[in-house]
Amino acid sequence: MNPKIVKSLTTDFESNKHQTKEGLDFWYARDLQKLLEYKEWRNFEKIVKKAQKSCRNTGVPTQDHFVDVNKEILAGKGATLDTNDIVLTRYACYLIAQNGDPSKSQIAFAQAYFAVQTRKLELLEEKINQIERIKAREKLSKSEKQLSGIIYERTKNEKAFGYIRSKGDEALFGLSTAKIKSKWNIPKSKPLADFAPTVVLKGKDFANEMTVFNTQEKDLKKTREITEEHIENNQIVRNAMKERGIIPENLKPEADVVKVKRKLNIKKKELKELL
Repeated sequence: MNPKIVKSLTTDFESNKHQTKEGLDFWYARDLQKLLEYKEWRNFEKIVKKAQKSCRNTGVPTQDHFVDVNKEILAGKGATLDTNDIVLTRYACYLIAQNGDPSKSQIAFAQAYFAVQTRKLELLEEKINQIERIKAREKLSKSEKQLSGIIYERTKNEKAFGYIRSKGDEALFGLSTAKIKSKWNIPKSKPLADFAPTVVLKGKDFANEMTVFNTQEKDLKKTREITEEHIENNQIVRNAMKERGIIPENLKPEADVVKVKRKLNIKKKELKELL
């Protein structure tokens, strides 16, 4: 496709884009109809219905991406008329383009345009989620270090922290550390936390913080006392998760966070090339 045409079409698609108060991009179906050069709404509506079917087939609620609205349009002599329209998310536009006739240059462009735009968003969301998990893992390491220091300071037992942490894991997962690592197929030499989802990392960190606070507040000095405190705190976290339908041991493990940190640089490069 001629670069000038691509530039012109890009400008057209961008100028017809709107944003919600939350910053989410959307298009109106009747604007997209014109951009894709469908002369009659009834013909374009057939493509929209195909796109909605594609959306349902992927298990995604259509109402999240196709929203029926009424709009006022200008008629002759300054009069206004109500007309039906559809608010379309970027994903909805992508599906409409995919169900259009690719022999039309506008359709071919739209397929590429929304595919690239969707990929940008996917990369951005993936990057944000990865960064959030890395931060949660680093925060957990800090609270474990703090807890370890307090336990040794009070018990003078170098093995106490490992024992207390394992008892905390058992209270959180309902399984021993070894069993949950086996269930998640984590190598024995690797830390459980390096493969834990973000919600689990934050839960473990919260339990650590409570144990640190109460160990100092209650002036706990014996291994047994701190162990009981840590078990209770992890049980509290587990119960809170279960109330929200989250069963820690039934969650899927994530990729090794160490490898994720290394790959994040590649993702940054890939994202930069698209932007």
